[in-house]
Amino acid sequence: MDLLDKIILNDKELFIYLNALGNENWDTFWITVTNQLSWIPLFLLFFILIFKIYGWKKGLVLIIFIALLVAFSDQFVNFIKNSFERLRPCNDPTINELIRIVKRSGGYSFVSGHATTSAAVSLFMYLTLKKHYKYVVFFFIWPLFFAYSRIYLGVHFPIDIFCGILLGIIIGFVFYKLSLKLLLKIKPPLNYNL
Repeated sequence: MDLLDKIILNDKELFIYLNALGNENWDTFWITVTNQLSWIPLFLLFFILIFKIYGWKKGLVLIIFIALLVAFSDQFVNFIKNSFERLRPCNDPTINELIRIVKRSGGYSFVSGHATTSAAVSLFMYLTLKKHYKYVVFFFIWPLFFAYSRIYLGVHFPIDIFCGILLGIIIGFVFYKLSLKLLLKIKPPLNYNL
């Protein structure tokens, strides 16, 4: 057995263990957590904080950057998934009889789009707002919950999550640096104190 096969085997064993921790009493909670619509209040908070600190002009630029970040992350993840073609746990015949499948999903598993995009947006927001709000570090709770929900439901392996978070960190950091360059070109209003 080569190193890659051993990593994949260990990944499947870890997935089986983590997935088995679930029970029916928590299924509704984790289905809600994995639904993007459940996080609308968090997104609204992001927008409010951005506009409060940066005003309408720069705030709108940052919102557009976040939209571009999400679109790029989504398309790049799809490219990676279609390149690797790793089956999701719920569709993997080597383990799907051994696991709890709370939600079935099509497509491929590596990397997790939920983990990638939530990590990217959270890092972008953290870096953008950390000078102004000390509690923005709590934004990182979102990608952790979001990512674990994918294991709980049976649609992603731990490596899909881990690599998705790493990829999200890179994407979030790059988009943050690009946004800084663009924001420097926007003239602040005359009474701007930041």
